[in-house]
Amino acid sequence: MKKAYIPLGIFAVLLVFLAIGLTRDPSEIPSPLIGKPAPDFTAPVLGKPGETFSNKDMLGQVWLLNTWASWCVACRQEHPLLVEFVKTNPLPIVGLDYKDKEADGIKWLERYGNPYTHTIVDADARIGIDFGVYGVPESFLIDKAGIIRYKQIGPFTEEALRDKLVPLIKELQS
Repeated sequence: MKKAYIPLGIFAVLLVFLAIGLTRDPSEIPSPLIGKPAPDFTAPVLGKPGETFSNKDMLGQVWLLNTWASWCVACRQEHPLLVEFVKTNPLPIVGLDYKDKEADGIKWLERYGNPYTHTIVDADARIGIDFGVYGVPESFLIDKAGIIRYKQIGPFTEEALRDKLVPLIKELQS
């Protein structure tokens, strides 16, 4: 008789875990890189043959690394927000054109606007892999010492920019 309660107990425990999981925000997957130095990289600059850019070029500045691609539907959602964001927020944004053809990335920026101070090419996804990118868009806020302080999975929303990113930028820039 008591053996009949074992499956019922297991089922109850699974229901509790399911209920806890349903209360979590899936876009807030913690990154193991938060609080650690950003991975080193040197990459070609989009549309500028022979020119390279390194994360070391940004030391001493708070900046945002935004991964995007011309084939990314969610990036099309986020992009106008970033274009507007840079007009009122003095923050350098480095675009990481992820797994994209260079010509397609150039056309994308010409068509939708360019919020980036630098745009680099990650055709083979090596930089994205080092940053633990799950998919595009993803963004990383990096402080003056080169430490990752925030990760946004998926497209930014107006609320995320206003309520999370801007206060953290102000804190890090002071």
